[in-house]
Amino acid sequence: MADIVICEFMDEAAVARLTARFDTLYDPKLVDEPERLAEAVRPARALVVRNRTQVRGALLESAGKLKVVGRLGVGLDNIDMDACSVRGIAVHPATGANNLAVAEYVIANAMLLLRRAYMSSDAVAAGEWPRQRMMGRELAGKTLGLIGFGAIAQEVAWRAHDYGMSLVAYDPHLDTGHPAWQIARNVSLDGLMELSDVISLHVPLTDATRYMIDARRLGLMKRDAVLINAARGGVVDEAALADALRDGKLGGAALDVFETEPLTAEDGAKFMGLPNLVLTPHIAGVTDESNVRVSDMIAGLVIAHLETQR
Repeated sequence: MADIVICEFMDEAAVARLTARFDTLYDPKLVDEPERLAEAVRPARALVVRNRTQVRGALLESAGKLKVVGRLGVGLDNIDMDACSVRGIAVHPATGANNLAVAEYVIANAMLLLRRAYMSSDAVAAGEWPRQRMMGRELAGKTLGLIGFGAIAQEVAWRAHDYGMSLVAYDPHLDTGHPAWQIARNVSLDGLMELSDVISLHVPLTDATRYMIDARRLGLMKRDAVLINAARGGVVDEAALADALRDGKLGGAALDVFETEPLTAEDGAKFMGLPNLVLTPHIAGVTDESNVRVSDMIAGLVIAHLETQR
């Protein structure tokens, strides 16, 4: 019977670090086998998850000895924080460990969508040589709008600033005296939608942010503006976004997160045939390097918590 259950992928060195100190079950397939996962966590004092494991309801009821949850990432919408608090279960996210990876994802997709040419490989290989049609735009001189201006958005902001972009941001929760406002203008959400050439989302999924980017707000954007969501699915109305892209009302979009994850063929059908859309499977914060950082951080936090409980 394992003290620690790890039910999604984790860096092997971090797994070995945990196994050296505690009886550890590492099985990334458990996330897709809820009955076996519920049985595995019954004796466990620690559970390590990513974003797919729903730490709530029946799973928490099964985990009668659970003392700590390690989250390999920063979003907590898959964890019932209130229920964990009532049960005295500590929850440790990997705060800051994947900021760089997400920031690079945003900048890379901003470049990709503005430049456009990188999506024309088949046309070039077929001998079409579409130079004029593929003439794109530069980051320099464009306005980046950041919805949410926390640590990750600030990493994006500094990199965008170095590329010569102007910055606007919307974050009613960030104190107006915060140093980050020195490089970004504090604007309303609707104002940001109207001003920006590139919009990047950096907010959690809450009742207040669900469908924050709906058909009305998409309609405020410039016709050639691009939208990047590497935050949380459900913040963007996906059907409205697909319609806007299909109707030529936006320049492009990149989605790393979806209302339904994993994205099914049925839910993904609305995105088919959109050449100005990039879809990735919730990997903005996952690189070889960030996986090591995130895993090592969570291993250390779980070890420290369990050792104080002995």
